[in-house]
Amino acid sequence: MIASKSSVWLLAAAWSVLLAVPASAQTIVVDGETIPANETNVQDVSVPVNESAPLELTDALLANLTDLELSNISLFYFDDDDSDIQARDVRQLFRCKSMPGDLLYPGPIAWSVFNLLSGGALIKTVPLGSACYPGRLYNAATCEFLVNNWNDSDTHIVDPTSVMSPLFQGATCEPSEAAFGGECTLGGFPSYSLNVTSVAQIQLAVNFARNTNVRLVVRNTGHDFLGKNTGEGALSIWTHHLRDINVMRNYRAPGGRYTGPAMKLGAGVMVYELYEAAERAGYTAVAGECRTVGVTGGYLGGGGHSPVTSMFGLGSDQVLSIDIVTPNGRFLTVDEVNHPDLFWAIRGGGPATWGVVTSMTVKVHPKMVFSGMTWDTTTVAMNITDETFWKAIEAYWTRYPEYSAEKVYGYCRMSRLPTGGYAWRARPFMVPGMKLVDFKALVQPLLDDWAALGVFPNIEFFEHESLHPAWMRHFPPERVGSPYGRTGSRLIPRANWEDPELLNTTISTLRGIVEEGAFLVHYNIGADLPAGTAPSSANPAWRDVQMFAIYGLIWDRTTPESVVAATHEKLTYDIGQRIKDITPGAGGYGNEGDLMDPIWQQTFFGDNYERLLKIKKQIDPRSVFWAPTAVGSEDWYVTDQESYVTRQNGRLCRV
Repeated sequence: MIASKSSVWLLAAAWSVLLAVPASAQTIVVDGETIPANETNVQDVSVPVNESAPLELTDALLANLTDLELSNISLFYFDDDDSDIQARDVRQLFRCKSMPGDLLYPGPIAWSVFNLLSGGALIKTVPLGSACYPGRLYNAATCEFLVNNWNDSDTHIVDPTSVMSPLFQGATCEPSEAAFGGECTLGGFPSYSLNVTSVAQIQLAVNFARNTNVRLVVRNTGHDFLGKNTGEGALSIWTHHLRDINVMRNYRAPGGRYTGPAMKLGAGVMVYELYEAAERAGYTAVAGECRTVGVTGGYLGGGGHSPVTSMFGLGSDQVLSIDIVTPNGRFLTVDEVNHPDLFWAIRGGGPATWGVVTSMTVKVHPKMVFSGMTWDTTTVAMNITDETFWKAIEAYWTRYPEYSAEKVYGYCRMSRLPTGGYAWRARPFMVPGMKLVDFKALVQPLLDDWAALGVFPNIEFFEHESLHPAWMRHFPPERVGSPYGRTGSRLIPRANWEDPELLNTTISTLRGIVEEGAFLVHYNIGADLPAGTAPSSANPAWRDVQMFAIYGLIWDRTTPESVVAATHEKLTYDIGQRIKDITPGAGGYGNEGDLMDPIWQQTFFGDNYERLLKIKKQIDPRSVFWAPTAVGSEDWYVTDQESYVTRQNGRLCRV
């Protein structure tokens, strides 16, 4: 495949200089002076978004590489002509994506050339948990660390392929399973990852995957509840190191709809990094609850709810501009003026669908006070009966409209205890922009009702001058998902509170699923489209939400397979259906939804789906990007799966 060794070394030398992966540390530029991002006394922040990122693959540059006598450079070419299949694209006629061992799967030389072109950024997958399994990769000290810290998200974000919902990868290399004689295999992990730090590297990966018929996935930090960020035999684009931030105090959005403060975020910027940078710059940013979620990855692409969503809208409502590599390998800046259909689709139309985002520019808002309360208790600790507990819950839930009018963010979780009774946690129930004295007045009638019932959940009140300290102090630590559980969700609309009979049915339905052993995470939250915001493809059900409910069932490693199957079926077709029955026409949240929802198109996208599918077929006619429950995913399936759950350890084939 390679005409001369000298051309290879020349290529390697030139591109290693251009594309070598730098350290991932962020920098902050203040008045022209560069200082470390972890300095705490910074008042004015400007962080350039990875200055290497503008390095872009162009037709002229590829022609120069061809001149170096690299005979298979066509693998990395753009190809905008979808009217006919050229010779090098014959494998596109095959029904399935190529897998290791297939005749047409790229061989070692092709991967070596790819590695040279990418500046040495290609990583062959070694599962993180392999240190616990017998063989040459076994390491007792590393294994002990993994076993003790496996549920900590920080353990996984530094690895290019490890996922935080191992069920969908197949859970083929869990450290805890080594002690029970388990085996460590790649399972649903991709075969290779590319540690990207520039646009050109992403373009190379997209072109290579498209022209070789290799499955392509995108991974940021590993947070995902449906298996979108992994896939057997795939090439994974790892965006975690695109983590710089640029604060712009007077940004004018194309089209002029918005003028004001904004922040440009690299694709790998995590929630805690955004909150910290916004705090130092004097702003409130819209981002998620979990600290290591990648903000501009699946979070914003899927809509993204936030502690300030009731006041400022969804995360996708904040997006002003998007830099993206599309399925044909082109690098585009997308906004309300440039490529408006794609701008509409990316903001809420789901991740892993439209291309690889390198950065997004988002609105930020003034700092404000945050007041609220938390509690974390059980019915046993409070010495109350189950019936009293549910009366307390009813007193809380019936006040949701009143609290929503004040732009509340109310997080609550409940579940049955193995020994009887219930665990009950609110971390937190708070209102942005409200002083503590006013917050106490707001909730006092509820507390009076609870006191009359004898319910005292050991409440802690708080007031903070901004979001960052409230988020740091009062939100629960994030935990990595288990291979022994699955969840679904529903956006319960305002109408369920407007009809007393329907409200009673709603409360009894939710009570029933918890009494049967499901856990219930629920938010009192609103997500109206903010005035002056460009329309987006976010699920219309968000615009009428009163309660966002996440429900789940769990099992353990000793649970018989027949019971596991029944548990999955119960989640989708029993619990999920009961909640649908009381919320006709509503929807669910695609980032935290039921993977097996039989009407997922309507549930996650509502009436937007038809337009989204049309845009998908225009921008990605060859299905370069595929993910479960993503727009257009119904045209493909993963082989060798149980009927009750789709994992990613199988071959991706056309229906």
